[in-house]
Amino acid sequence: MDLRIMGFDSPLFSTLQHILDGADDADKSVSAPTRTYVRDAKAMAATPADVKEYPNSYVFIIDMPGLKSGDIKVHVEDDNVLVISGERKREEEKEGAKYVRMERRVGKFMRKFVLPENANTDKISAVCQDGVLTVTVEKLPPPEPKKPKTIEAKVA
Repeated sequence: MDLRIMGFDSPLFSTLQHILDGADDADKSVSAPTRTYVRDAKAMAATPADVKEYPNSYVFIIDMPGLKSGDIKVHVEDDNVLVISGERKREEEKEGAKYVRMERRVGKFMRKFVLPENANTDKISAVCQDGVLTVTVEKLPPPEPKKPKTIEAKVA
């Protein structure tokens, strides 16, 4: 709201207007997502994945056409978050050639998956074959059922 429009042109009202405008800007900066967050969200949304559960493992399948193994990174962070990331680079333009249409996505990609408690993060394998990345996370063996403990009651 601009107080000068209403005929309040004094320095006091100018200062008040400046304070009110500053409060509005502060609210916007606190609630606005960071540039990194927006970039990561776009990268995650553009990387579809299939997840399968087998009796002994979890399998994550992601299409990665045209990527080399050096362009893909698979790691675990915070002990239970599987992170698959990388970058698809634009191929260098040859002299005299120009794009008429460009539809294939280039840039960074990333997916994060929270692993269940029974995932064995020490036994993870990743294979990229024919443009499809398959990450297999073995399951931990189920805990042994506890045997009932018999306690002898002494009669006094």
